[in-house]
Amino acid sequence: MALTKQQKQGRIDWLQQELRQASTVIVASFAGLTVAQDYELRKQLRQAGGRFRVIKNTLAQRAAAGTPAAPVLAGLKGVNAIAYTSGDAVALAQALQKYAKDNPALALRAGVVEGAAISAAEVAQLAATPSKPELYAKLLFLLQAPAQRLVTTLGAVGRNTAVVLDQAVQAKKFAE
Repeated sequence: MALTKQQKQGRIDWLQQELRQASTVIVASFAGLTVAQDYELRKQLRQAGGRFRVIKNTLAQRAAAGTPAAPVLAGLKGVNAIAYTSGDAVALAQALQKYAKDNPALALRAGVVEGAAISAAEVAQLAATPSKPELYAKLLFLLQAPAQRLVTTLGAVGRNTAVVLDQAVQAKKFAE
């Protein structure tokens, strides 16, 4: 059943609202994905905090007007979908990159991260960067390392003294 102009406008308005809230938008071509593969992709993207929508090219172009995603969604050809999130851009890119590696039918085309347009190669670079939890873990390790070294150094003085005294006792260096 064909959509009426009012239904199309409603979808455009809804998608425009979603695009305004999204900090990251990645455009992908998905020709050749089965329904089961599409379901699995959507499931993985939801776990990463993202959403995946199949869009008509003209509706996407109209919905993107006035949003940071406008340059990427302009002039789309072929069968396209968008993955977007207002959360962690790296997690979304990693989920898409991992799925595209396992299923070559999904091809990443371009994206927008925090208002800056990026190419497919830059999406792959974004996916290769550590995620926020990994960066937090590394930062905490770096903050904790000096304190741990200080405690080890301070503890070494007492431990070394105890070892020397024990060796002296065993060698009977002390008079009874």
